[in-house]
Amino acid sequence: MEIKESPQWYVIHTYSGYESMVENNLHNMVENNGLQDWIFEVKVPVEDDIVEKNGKRKVVQRKKFPSYVFIKMIYSNHIWFMVTNTRGVTGFVGPAGRPLPLRDDEVKRLGLEVIEFEDLDIKPGDNVRVISGALENFDGVIESISAERQKVKVVISMFGRDTPVELDFSQVEKL
Repeated sequence: MEIKESPQWYVIHTYSGYESMVENNLHNMVENNGLQDWIFEVKVPVEDDIVEKNGKRKVVQRKKFPSYVFIKMIYSNHIWFMVTNTRGVTGFVGPAGRPLPLRDDEVKRLGLEVIEFEDLDIKPGDNVRVISGALENFDGVIESISAERQKVKVVISMFGRDTPVELDFSQVEKL
């Protein structure tokens, strides 16, 4: 097999509750068949949620997108066959079960790829627009940047008051 294009992110549909098993099965399939040059990354995005039960607080990891697994790969009929025949996979998200790659803005908004600070062309004092989350389409000014935590503190003017908000790198873009 010859590599013809660059890898893109695709979405796989799975049985509910099988996301982690599918992720492990795909990793094993890649290792066993030597497909490291075709399948680069498999992710099940999770978020930490605080749950209070019997008066005690507990941090629980919840899946952001239940029944979905994200895969970064180079598409070919052979790879499609290998992935769709993996245990727990019901198919790709796209027309007629054929994968439809995610656009760059979707990948950024979903937070699938970690943005390195060097790749982020912003500094304190720059004007930015929030591109995802509860404050989407609000404009603000960068107050500080935390590269190790992948966060920026943005001052947003809401209802005539300046409000500092902490956001992920992937949630802002420079104006």
